[in-house]
Amino acid sequence: MILIVFVSGSCFVFSRYIDYKIVAFILLLTVSLLAVLFDIVPVLLSSILSAVIWNFFFIEPKFTFRIGNLEDGILFSMYFIVAIINAVLTYKIRQVEKKAREKEEKAKTITLYNTLFNTLSHELKTPIAAIIGATDNLKENKQNLSDENIEQLVTEISLASLRLNQQVGNLLNMSRLESGNMQPKKDWCDISELIYSVINRLQENLEKHPVHVSIEKNIPLYKIDYVLLEQALYNLVYNASVYTPDYSEIFITAKNNSNKIYELNPLVKEHSDLVAEINSMILVVEDKGPGFPENEIGRVFDRFYRLQNSRTGGTGLGLSIVKGFVEAHEGTVILENVPHGARFTIDIPAEVSFINNLKNE
Repeated sequence: MILIVFVSGSCFVFSRYIDYKIVAFILLLTVSLLAVLFDIVPVLLSSILSAVIWNFFFIEPKFTFRIGNLEDGILFSMYFIVAIINAVLTYKIRQVEKKAREKEEKAKTITLYNTLFNTLSHELKTPIAAIIGATDNLKENKQNLSDENIEQLVTEISLASLRLNQQVGNLLNMSRLESGNMQPKKDWCDISELIYSVINRLQENLEKHPVHVSIEKNIPLYKIDYVLLEQALYNLVYNASVYTPDYSEIFITAKNNSNKIYELNPLVKEHSDLVAEINSMILVVEDKGPGFPENEIGRVFDRFYRLQNSRTGGTGLGLSIVKGFVEAHEGTVILENVPHGARFTIDIPAEVSFINNLKNE
């Protein structure tokens, strides 16, 4: 309505140069633009207001609601009707377009749901079927199986159980992230212990992958949520073991990044005082795999996203959980391709302490 008043005022200033019939077209155009942007009620009010203003300020005799001749009366009636019809039709068109978009989004959601359901069904059924098959084989043919066969079946059950536990864990973790109530429970953590804990959990997956661990000397303790960060690192190392060729190497690096902030001392020339020291924990996981397609790097952390040419399946939750857990610490995770494969870098700002300075909390 303010726009109608502004346009009407502008036309009134130049009314000696603009015919009142041209003003009607300008106001009608303004109403049409408003109909595209706003809901039906303000547009109808603007239509009525524009008709009243046009009558009062532009149709002879001016500054009265009386119309001097029949032609102007018919013109005014036509303007009023056209303005109302235009507003209503534009609104209905917008509603139809809105319903079409909602229908399209609903169809996409259903497609995504079906895809996700089928993927989850497959990812959960596969290890369950492997466990049931191996267990039945052990029960029914135990007398005829050699020690080597039994060990092979037990290993198969163990691997399937780990895979099932991984998928269920990812679903539970994603549910926690989606709730929006996740608050890290921070405590002093030894990063070396965390790294080797992940390696031990993935011992069977890493049998065909040499793992090289490099931890900065005298690295401090960090106040972080051990469970969340361990799961984030677990997902990265697990992905590296699954999506890279057998016997390819995996590198895990941990180091401290310290940024010192100085302030010039006004009392002593050429002397600065240390006013703050910001520490962050850097965790890097590198592999010697095929890397990631450049056009998909920006989407790998999206929920349920899987690489288009991936042959190993997966639910597309692992990396989104990594991002969620890292961001819960106000940190960042970056993926980049390197000449020999892919590199994930986790950077988490954290309070630090060395063992000899650690206070009981």
